[in-house]
Amino acid sequence: MKHFKENFHISKPLGIAIFSILMLIMALVIGFHHNPYAVYKDELTKKIIAIAIIVAAEVAFILLYDKVTVLPIELWQNRHLIWKLARNDFKKRYAGSYLGAVWAMVQPVVTVIMYYIVFDVIMGAGDQAGARETSIPYVLFLTAGLVPWFYFSEALNNGTQALIEYSYLVKKVVFKISILPIIKVIAATFIHAFFVIVMLIIAAIYGFYPTIYTIQILYYSLCTFIFVLALCYSTCAIMVFFKDIAQIISILLQIGMWATPILWNIATFDLKIQTYIKINPLVYIVEGYRSSICEKQWFFEDFYSTMYFWIFTVVLFGIGCLIFKRLKPHFADVL
Repeated sequence: MKHFKENFHISKPLGIAIFSILMLIMALVIGFHHNPYAVYKDELTKKIIAIAIIVAAEVAFILLYDKVTVLPIELWQNRHLIWKLARNDFKKRYAGSYLGAVWAMVQPVVTVIMYYIVFDVIMGAGDQAGARETSIPYVLFLTAGLVPWFYFSEALNNGTQALIEYSYLVKKVVFKISILPIIKVIAATFIHAFFVIVMLIIAAIYGFYPTIYTIQILYYSLCTFIFVLALCYSTCAIMVFFKDIAQIISILLQIGMWATPILWNIATFDLKIQTYIKINPLVYIVEGYRSSICEKQWFFEDFYSTMYFWIFTVVLFGIGCLIFKRLKPHFADVL
């Protein structure tokens, strides 16, 4: 039985059939969904664009099946090794220091405190930024936005450096180097779990106690995990040949910090501007963390944002798989 599980493999026709059924279900759900509060023309446009992307993804998946599925299969087959190496990576990062992993938690906490002091205590911008029907305290509003952002930025930075850092493993012919980026993302998840606990404590202090909706934090954490992993497979592969991408990512993260509603409230803009802001997939995640704590709303109630995020992420993951597989044969030569 154990041998069967380790070598479990889905045939190509079955894999295509499963993916096609999932895409068909998604297209039907989008096609038949109706929001009574939406403008008919805008809703129809969203449906047409979403279904067109689904059809394109389906065609690409069929044509590129062998290339796209190699990476997910390797990750599944090496899941036990991935978990072991992720724990070792986390421990190794802080080996030799007296406080160990505490240092990984100090910097984000200090950042939250400084933003709170500057924007709320000194500038008084918190009253406007946190203005919602739920009257969220700004320190909680800020923390709920920074927690997923810290997770995303750390995982992206570390995942991008994965092949460079483990170059000695890349040169080993028998080692599955496709597992290296996910090791970095999982290692970042350990710290993220700590900050989620801190966020829940802050929420409880201000009277926002855990409810059934709070469990959605697990869902939005999974969204962040898959989204940043999809990015890392592209960035880490490009990093081997183009080292400047690390600096480019650093600059983009600085811009993204302000382009994402972390320090400010998206609800202060009119609906048309909000639509453009929500093109950024991280908006879905940040707003999701806040709604999980402070609002009684399920993630699937924001239907189009949910569909957009997953369609975008699946396409991004497919692109990442293709880039990684295309450049993989040249990694050892360059490193």
